[in-house]
Amino acid sequence: MSEASGEVLDVLVVGGGPVGLATALHLAARGLRAEVLEPRPTPIDKACGEGLMPGAVAALARLGVDPPGLALRGIRYLDGRREAVAPFPDDAGRGVRRLDLQSALAAAAAVQGIRVHRAAAGEIRLLEDGVLVDGRRARYLVGADGLHSTIRRAAGLDRPVHRPARYGLRRHYLRAPWTDHIEVHWSPGAEAYVTPVGPDEIGVAILSTRRGPWAEQLSAFPAVAERIRDAEPSSTVRGAGPLRQRASAVARGRVALVGDAAGYLDALTGEGLTVGFAAAQELAVCLSRDRLQDYPAAWRRVTWRSRALTAGLLAASRMPAMRRAIVPAAASFPPFYRAVVRSLAR
Repeated sequence: MSEASGEVLDVLVVGGGPVGLATALHLAARGLRAEVLEPRPTPIDKACGEGLMPGAVAALARLGVDPPGLALRGIRYLDGRREAVAPFPDDAGRGVRRLDLQSALAAAAAVQGIRVHRAAAGEIRLLEDGVLVDGRRARYLVGADGLHSTIRRAAGLDRPVHRPARYGLRRHYLRAPWTDHIEVHWSPGAEAYVTPVGPDEIGVAILSTRRGPWAEQLSAFPAVAERIRDAEPSSTVRGAGPLRQRASAVARGRVALVGDAAGYLDALTGEGLTVGFAAAQELAVCLSRDRLQDYPAAWRRVTWRSRALTAGLLAASRMPAMRRAIVPAAASFPPFYRAVVRSLAR
């Protein structure tokens, strides 16, 4: 496809991760011709907690995608002294290896005839009536290329971040899960997420402002370290960050941002894919109507609850006294904690 050939796509999606592929699938379902640019080979891995909320599982089902994994029944907070447990109110979540999730979405895209080009977005030209990316013309360009989005920068939508940076590390272990919940272990300066992803495998993800090797980070969570002391690692350590990213807007001209590329607060609540899939569906609706101008309001509508909850938890966790009170408060007021988990499950 080239400028000279006169062929014009409806939408070019940059980024072949779960949200990018979900966006392309929603676009195809609405009769739009979409193609994807992704330089990495499938399956694509990424450091993440790998716990899909029930809302994300339902969103995948609407796309005909059913990745393998282990049912998750709720969320448990622990701090070494107390714990708070809340079940998901209706449907189960699912622990899914990122490799399996991306593979399932890539297979669904192939069935729908969506072309995924093994290429990065190089030269980007923003035109009045569309975009031109390395000779590929499209009426719209979607940036679904993650935290450090090339498209966000190219569209002039990047904004600086001034708060202390947070980073994530993740590793898997061959060990039968001891729980059917997502466990969030709180220490004075970090959180560890334990997610069952198979009958004989768990994932452990650590979020912290302090950078350091895996063994050092894991030592802050003696209960988790003891559980996996004799377990064989089944993946290498992967990192992500800085997590906080800002965008001045989620759309400009003929460009839209979705998923982490649209701005990201933190992985604290584990809702990244849930809100990413919801935003992908809303974006497809807007583009099918040729009304990209409606997308910012739709994005705010489907992401505000997650952004408010994450911002509140982050603010509390930055103050030592309030951070120490998070798990005791959740344990002392079960209806409040259940309401929080119910919100996460949507």
